[in-house]
Amino acid sequence: MRQIAIVGLGKFGSTVARELTERGAQVIAIDEQKERVEELKEFVTYAVTANATDENALRALGIQDVDAAAICIGEDVEANLLTTLLLKKLGIKEIWARAISPLQQEILRALEVDYIINLEEEMGNIVANSLVSENVIRYIPIASKYSLAELKVPESFTGKTIRQIDPRGRFQVNIVAIKKKIPKISEYGERILVESLEDISFPDKPLESEDILVAVGRDKDIEKFSAGG
Repeated sequence: MRQIAIVGLGKFGSTVARELTERGAQVIAIDEQKERVEELKEFVTYAVTANATDENALRALGIQDVDAAAICIGEDVEANLLTTLLLKKLGIKEIWARAISPLQQEILRALEVDYIINLEEEMGNIVANSLVSENVIRYIPIASKYSLAELKVPESFTGKTIRQIDPRGRFQVNIVAIKKKIPKISEYGERILVESLEDISFPDKPLESEDILVAVGRDKDIEKFSAGG
């Protein structure tokens, strides 16, 4: 079980801490604001009020023994960078750090941080890619110019099978799964639609207009595919 430290418990940091806990990680959550720590302490392994720029305080927490640390401090750039320096000094194996400006990114790169988190830039790319086509529901960048995307079935593909469409051969796009909405009756007797994820073991099943395709490929190829060719 991985032990992970989250430093900075704003909206982003607290969300990361909760999600990690739900996925089975042991989470040490740190913030100098007591209110934030109190709000999160029931949802993580250990939550503590501490100044992350104080080396003695970090050592007392045993942070040097964690498998990874994520520095989620946002606006206070000085605290972000000082914390990063301290965690590097303490020998933490894997460090993720948030950056809110190009200059901060450059400094973090110079510090040889393992992963740099730029929410504004990443969300900008996601929104732009999602807006470029009316059939794109969500884009998740996975490498430079490559993404995983959720797409509505283009009108020209409705009723056709994956084999007939041949996404890989015609568009260089891989369809890895299909989300379907299955009608069910709730415990209150109401008719509801439950989302189900199916693999494409049966490529000869016709696509329905309500289906959502999960695709992987280059952004430009996904865009062409989402337009129906």
